[in-house]
Amino acid sequence: RNFMRDAEEIACSRRMNSLTLNRHTEILEILEIPQLMDTCVRNGYYEEALELAAYVRRLERKHSSIPVIQGIVDEVRQSAQLMLNQLIQQLRTNIQLPACLRVIGYLRRMDVFTEAELRIKFLQARDAWLRSIQASIPDDDPYFHITKTIEACRVHLFDIVTQYRAIFSDEEPLLPPEGQALNEGAIFHGWVLQKVSEFLRTLERDLRRGVGGRLDSLLGQCMYFGLSFSRVGADFRGQLAPLFQRVAAAAFGKAAVEEAVEKFREEMNSYTLISAPAVLGGGAGVPVPAAQPGTLQPPMVLLDFPPLACFLNGLLVAFNDLRLCCPVALAQDVTACLEDALGEVTKTILAFHRAEEAAFSGREQELFAQFCAAFLEDLLPYLKRCLQVL
Repeated sequence: RNFMRDAEEIACSRRMNSLTLNRHTEILEILEIPQLMDTCVRNGYYEEALELAAYVRRLERKHSSIPVIQGIVDEVRQSAQLMLNQLIQQLRTNIQLPACLRVIGYLRRMDVFTEAELRIKFLQARDAWLRSIQASIPDDDPYFHITKTIEACRVHLFDIVTQYRAIFSDEEPLLPPEGQALNEGAIFHGWVLQKVSEFLRTLERDLRRGVGGRLDSLLGQCMYFGLSFSRVGADFRGQLAPLFQRVAAAAFGKAAVEEAVEKFREEMNSYTLISAPAVLGGGAGVPVPAAQPGTLQPPMVLLDFPPLACFLNGLLVAFNDLRLCCPVALAQDVTACLEDALGEVTKTILAFHRAEEAAFSGREQELFAQFCAAFLEDLLPYLKRCLQVL
């Protein structure tokens, strides 16, 4: 009886060995799947890797109770995770549209993300690449930094938008189907708004740091950037005006006009009324060239009074800088700034008169009257004409 039992066990073992030998090739192929999967992933053969992963999933459904099969499944999943990381990493590089289409196709076939999650992953990866481009721009010179930022955003951001629209369809109904809470199109529009807001913050920061007298050039570049984005429904040109308006107003008022007023005070502190300069601005015996109609030639009579001439010269420099970038909305601010400046000049003239009046000679009294007349009758009307031209 023991002999019969041992014989049956030996026969059973022999049959198993024979069956294993007959199926040796198939078994070996299955056991080599993890190694083959790893090789495909590391060499970029994603099509073959996806086919292997699908085959292993079928094996798992049929033979999940076999420990060897379960080990193969676990190893293949690790390779699939590596493949997922590689595909997402490709989206973080300077990838072109055909390659983008292939990568997203592979990710869809891997079936690890919902459609909304896939869109978010795509935008996150492309955003990381765009940020790396922006971070590489030198930040020492504000004008250089913002011009390069404009160029990078205009080119690369538009490419990302084009890629997104080619890959994902946003033709969604106004009312989503029941149970669909997330409007997938809103993901993209929210991201675009975020990038525009980030650009405007960068622009505002660099404008505050100072871009010299190149506001007009910068405004033209920004307007072209905004115009190009109007093709994708994200025209932000209307948000540019307040930024440039604030900078232009600050440069005109706090810098140029205040400097002109301060210089006028310094001139008046050391100014003495003498008759000698009268020959400069058209005194007796010296003909003054007549101004051509329609021109804005400064009144030559102001040359008789150097403080007024220097003050006007400072304002003209401010006007010339403002002329390059002068929104209509600045009219009230510029006028108010000039009124304040002229008020300070008037106070300075009055203080000069109070301090020097007791020592005035008859000739100096006459010259001071001419000084005031030049201020009221020549300088002020000329400034009014300048404002009208602006």
